[in-house]
Amino acid sequence: MKHSFRRRDFLKTLGMGAAALSFSSFNQCGRTSGTRKGLPNFVVIFTDDQGYADVGCFGAKGFKTPNLDRMAAEGVRFTNFYVSQAVCSASRSSLMTGCYPNRVSIFGALGPQAEVGINSKEETIAEVLKKKGYAAGIFGKWHLGHHRQFLPLQHGFDEYLGLPYSNDMWPIGYDGKPAPEEHNKSRHPFLPLIDGNEKVAELKTLKDQDTLTTRYTERAVKFIEKNKDQPFFLYVPHSMPHVPLGVSDKFRGKSKQGMYGDVIMEIDWSVGEILKTLKKHGLEQNTLVIFTTDNGPWMNFGNHAGSALPLREGKGTSWEGGVRVPCIMRWPGIISPGSVCDKLAATMDILPTFAAITGAPLPEHKIDGVSILPLLEGKPDANPRDHLFYYYGRQLQCVRLGKWKLHFPHKYRSYQGVKPGMDGLSGSYARGETGIELYDLENGISEKHNVADKHPDVVKRLQALGEKAREELGDGKRIGKGVRPPGRLNK
Repeated sequence: MKHSFRRRDFLKTLGMGAAALSFSSFNQCGRTSGTRKGLPNFVVIFTDDQGYADVGCFGAKGFKTPNLDRMAAEGVRFTNFYVSQAVCSASRSSLMTGCYPNRVSIFGALGPQAEVGINSKEETIAEVLKKKGYAAGIFGKWHLGHHRQFLPLQHGFDEYLGLPYSNDMWPIGYDGKPAPEEHNKSRHPFLPLIDGNEKVAELKTLKDQDTLTTRYTERAVKFIEKNKDQPFFLYVPHSMPHVPLGVSDKFRGKSKQGMYGDVIMEIDWSVGEILKTLKKHGLEQNTLVIFTTDNGPWMNFGNHAGSALPLREGKGTSWEGGVRVPCIMRWPGIISPGSVCDKLAATMDILPTFAAITGAPLPEHKIDGVSILPLLEGKPDANPRDHLFYYYGRQLQCVRLGKWKLHFPHKYRSYQGVKPGMDGLSGSYARGETGIELYDLENGISEKHNVADKHPDVVKRLQALGEKAREELGDGKRIGKGVRPPGRLNK
């Protein structure tokens, strides 16, 4: 990435100190400000179970994503971008709080019977930005607790429309028929569509799910139009392409890949509608737009799942295909067009990055994210994150330091060597098991060549780093000293 301009020198000429580096007065550079306070807008578009290779500029096959590709051409494509865990709620907790899920005690995928959720003492991105006067809206899947005390309006957001959890957590099978009585799904309620804090509709059929992407997009556009004269944070966590797939008639049958491709094409259309609205109201120069996903593809659904190639495995694993995700960021005038960033970054870094840009104070309690603003600015020597811990549930499974990734002994579900399902039905999982294995991700992102025996010094160094993670965040039954409790249902 290259510098788009020497912003720091410009600020010095104005006599500004460190606070100016937060962009809080950046409209003085001649950007359109109108009645605004000079603070930039933020848009985060977050899909569900979309694979590393499921965007055109990342190698998608069988469908096109022209709007996302245009975002990449006008911004930066991150090739070493990660989620904290390869599962829904855990992943989303990191995005919203800037913490590993093990620190905030949100694990797995919270279902309709869950009595825990995000703790009211944790600060979300929305709450951090509220300190600077931002409006905040979320339109899509929340999945950090479905009871009222856990819903978005109690955690900094002004508007919410969406599902409180995954779109397969209902009494309907993947074939669209009622789930058998012996199946746990049969005890789930129909999917509640929530507006604000109230249920306004129920989704009862597969056809009902065809409306979701368009519903979310229409509300996102209205939110931008409503808040065009003040700084805003727009969060669009799509329910798709999580199975069961749903797509509107305007995209059904449009891709060569099949229904999965149709769904991604509609998501790409949604991105286009948001970008078009920003441009219509003169906001695109003052808006950082981020597109990424919550984890890798659920590959045992075959042609209704995506691709993580050339990465190994997918959702639910700590192999790269589970946790390395596509990410594109666009911010005209700040991010050099057509950039590619291979530096390590993660969803948990978004909160502190927004804080650094706006000058908003970080949460008082400890977080794990770091500001990646220097990467957006294209500073060649910037490397704000040099390591990453890979947890699944409470188990520490891997540690990464620079190019090196060390797997600790663990068992995992696998998609290798088994026949996937087709047309919405799932196949079975295989079971995998790994010992101490070391991979050089700079020279092999597919994790095929274990080089632990060739680099015992690296193994020892990463084992020591893993011990620091255990001390702070725990491992299995071991409780870390930095762990905080989840929110619990008030009864």
